[in-house]
Amino acid sequence: MTEARLVEDAHGALVPADDGWFVVNARAARWGSGDFGRLCRFEGEEVGFPQVGINLKILLPGQPLCLYHRENAQEDFLVLDGECLLLVEGEERPLRRWDFVHCPAGVDHVFLGAGEGPSILLAVGARVEPEEIVYPVDPVARKHGAGVEVETPDPDVAYAPYSGGRVRYEQGWLPG
Repeated sequence: MTEARLVEDAHGALVPADDGWFVVNARAARWGSGDFGRLCRFEGEEVGFPQVGINLKILLPGQPLCLYHRENAQEDFLVLDGECLLLVEGEERPLRRWDFVHCPAGVDHVFLGAGEGPSILLAVGARVEPEEIVYPVDPVARKHGAGVEVETPDPDVAYAPYSGGRVRYEQGWLPG
């Protein structure tokens, strides 16, 4: 297999332009920011990873990673820095640096930033077709501002009230 070409997208991020292996520093990859923290995606608009999704998330204290949900694919998370609060199956579980969380398909979950400063999570999720996701109503998630008022399988409906968009990486978001 050949090396994928990395090209700059409209926001100055390096993204793969074709299939193949590649190396890109997270600071140069695609970033987004909004109500659900800062997100680094290693995929491009035209080239997605067909088997596994992988992202970095930076959360401020109290900021949710996404909305409380479950899906028909495995997801795994590693806290790289800071502290988080895991909401899982209606329970709260504090997490700290180097804690690993495995969510088999069908597990209701969401993460929130916690502690005194930003937290960084590595999120890895399997890709299955067809993708099925449900945003259930959960009082614990709603208490933390990370849950829907009405259950829905439609991400567009669940995320309609929230904002976010593409941004360039800013120095200092990642340590080192």
